[in-house]
Amino acid sequence: MEARGIFQIILLLLLGKRSWAEIRYSIPEEVKDGTVVGNIAKDLGLDVSSLVDRRFRVVSESKEALFEVNQHNGVLYVHKRIDRDESCQGSGACLFELKIIVENPLEIHYVIIEITDVNDHSPSFFEKEQTFEIAEHTLPGKRFKLHAAHDPDTGMNTIRAYTLTANEHFEVDIRQSDEDKIPFLVLKKSLDRELKAKHSLLVTAVDGGKPPRSGTLNVTIVVLDSNDNRPMFSQDTYQITISENIPIGTSIFKMNGLDPDEGINGVIEYSLAKALNRNMYSVFEIEKLTGVIRVKGKVDYEENDIYKLDIEAADRGTPPLTGECRVIIKIRDINDNLPEIVVTSLSNTVPEDSKPGTVISLISVKDKDSGHNSKIISTITNDVPFELKPSYKENIFSVVTKGYLDREEVPHYEITIKATDCGEPPLSTVVSLHIQIADVNDNSPHFEKNPLEFYLTENNAAGNSIFFVSATDKDINDNAAISYNIVREGQQNDIMSFLNINSENGQISALRSFDFEMLKSFHFQVVASDGGSPPLSSNVTVKVFILDENDNAPVILYPVSSNGSAEGVEEIPRNMKAGDMVTKVRAYDADIGYNGWLLFSFGQVTDHSLFSLDRYTGQIRTLRSLTETDEAEHRLLIVVKDNGNVSLSATATVIVKLVEPKEAFAASDVKRAAKVDQEEDNVTFYLIITLGSVSLLFVISIIVLIAMQCSKSTQYTSKYLQDTNYDGTLCHSIQYRSGDKRYMLVGPRMSIGSTIVPGSHANTLVLPDRRHTSGEVRQKHINSCIYKTRVYS
Repeated sequence: MEARGIFQIILLLLLGKRSWAEIRYSIPEEVKDGTVVGNIAKDLGLDVSSLVDRRFRVVSESKEALFEVNQHNGVLYVHKRIDRDESCQGSGACLFELKIIVENPLEIHYVIIEITDVNDHSPSFFEKEQTFEIAEHTLPGKRFKLHAAHDPDTGMNTIRAYTLTANEHFEVDIRQSDEDKIPFLVLKKSLDRELKAKHSLLVTAVDGGKPPRSGTLNVTIVVLDSNDNRPMFSQDTYQITISENIPIGTSIFKMNGLDPDEGINGVIEYSLAKALNRNMYSVFEIEKLTGVIRVKGKVDYEENDIYKLDIEAADRGTPPLTGECRVIIKIRDINDNLPEIVVTSLSNTVPEDSKPGTVISLISVKDKDSGHNSKIISTITNDVPFELKPSYKENIFSVVTKGYLDREEVPHYEITIKATDCGEPPLSTVVSLHIQIADVNDNSPHFEKNPLEFYLTENNAAGNSIFFVSATDKDINDNAAISYNIVREGQQNDIMSFLNINSENGQISALRSFDFEMLKSFHFQVVASDGGSPPLSSNVTVKVFILDENDNAPVILYPVSSNGSAEGVEEIPRNMKAGDMVTKVRAYDADIGYNGWLLFSFGQVTDHSLFSLDRYTGQIRTLRSLTETDEAEHRLLIVVKDNGNVSLSATATVIVKLVEPKEAFAASDVKRAAKVDQEEDNVTFYLIITLGSVSLLFVISIIVLIAMQCSKSTQYTSKYLQDTNYDGTLCHSIQYRSGDKRYMLVGPRMSIGSTIVPGSHANTLVLPDRRHTSGEVRQKHINSCIYKTRVYS
């Protein structure tokens, strides 16, 4: 039945209507069965008359049903007596979570019941009697540790004080240790055995309940003579640390108590205090005569990370004197993870003429442990002419040659690297590197294809690798170690200056982002040279084709943008018929293909029955004839989107006003005349800008030429540019169209990596070409910003 009920609840949770609410009640522990907790139906707002039909019930996560509900009146009551000290150990809140379920429809309500502590336990002592033997010459102030009482109650109901029957020789003092109160019997007046040889006292432990409860301990004081020195420790508290899983029987600490008495009065016997927690006796023990503390049971860090042992030292005098101290044992997590060796870079072949210090491999070591256990010592264990060199970063090493190599003597080496952590016990990992010694060079590097063709999407991240070239060499070792370089002489140096190649792996990176609208393709040559002597090399032509990416949003040409928004007003006569064109939204996209294919759609329209929009041409036409009842003004929001994978869009607003036929024709003539005047003004302005830019370019060119002629520097002999941080600018040309006329502007002046902003002033790129054979200045004009736009009109 129980399994069936659970199945029904799960089915209802999956198929039924779910509702949640949470109510909190508080009741004291130990209340009688049937005690009302609260009217849950009333608090939840449920209809009491429907509780039986809706199967009103309680579901608890505990094994025993401590609470039940009455389906007839909705009352939640106690079904079984609750002992808070058994159900919820500790001083925190004791909470029970119940689920109140009703069906048809299914509702689940959560009820939190807090069980408050009542003072139902009296303080008790593990041992009802305690006897002290005290010499009569013991000085006042001497402290004797009493058995501590225990009370399962919490909070205010736990032990608050210890009292002692009235007497003239002793009083009780309490020392607070962590959360415990430790009672001590303090001698306040010297004893006289001749007057009284035995004292009987009653120690009472009182809790804080209302009314308070108490427990008693019978203390017997036997007054003795002679022994006048008690054992002493060098300190009151000792602290040690041991690892978890330490073998049973292991000695972990030796007590060093001292007693200045002679003979039997100076012999010390050690014991664990009787007031300790019971589980400590199963984990640790102390030898009675030597004071050695040993592990008796399993030490588990996850169960307990610290133990506090109270040690008593008693001599054999009559009466025996005792001393106390505390040993705090901290548990340390053991070293249980092996170090890891990761070979991040390895050259399997090494030229036999390599000099000492040549790097052949990069390795990194790591250990999942923490602290001292994660510290790693790495060494090469076998006798090989290699050694480990630490890098600037911890646990990163280079394997380098420490002597000269001779392939004729040893053609192959196996390097054994050992990583050992600093744990106790230390753990180690070993890895082997296989190294071949290189032979002579008699084969040139070979490219699989020539030319190589690569396709690169525009807007690549500047500085990142864009592709790589790879060549092979039939030689072995250093003769097959190929390095790559870009041939820059006679190439498109404007493009080459933005390319960089990794000489070791052929990775080619671009120092700038390419724009398809500015550059469609380019090519260059890469030379691959092996490491032989003399080196052999071969060239490959690399052709790069830039692929378009949808990075340009559509631009609205009409209506004309004003203050960042495109908005136009069209006046049409009311006698227009169905199918007549109202206006045409014009837009263009600088991208090509699908990225530049524009589609028009209505974003918002006041009357869907009146206008239509051609999604390909942007023509707005009437769907029906206009009537006198149509509104005089209509606002049309046009959305223009391209067809890129991530579509970009722009919007334009067309306000259509319905006017009488004569007014519409007059407004059309005025607009047409204004447009012609505006186009003429724009043409004049652009011509002035163009003439000014050309003049400025000419003046700057003359100044630069004179400065270069005056320069006497002839220190550069390379046929390439020696300084990659040259002081130069790029001159860009921009094509645009206004009406039926096409113009070209030169601009803007930009540094390498800048963004092109049409409309700026222009300049030229002047690159110094300093050689021993010629002191001429080479001036190149780079037309790198040709915008190819697709205009929809």
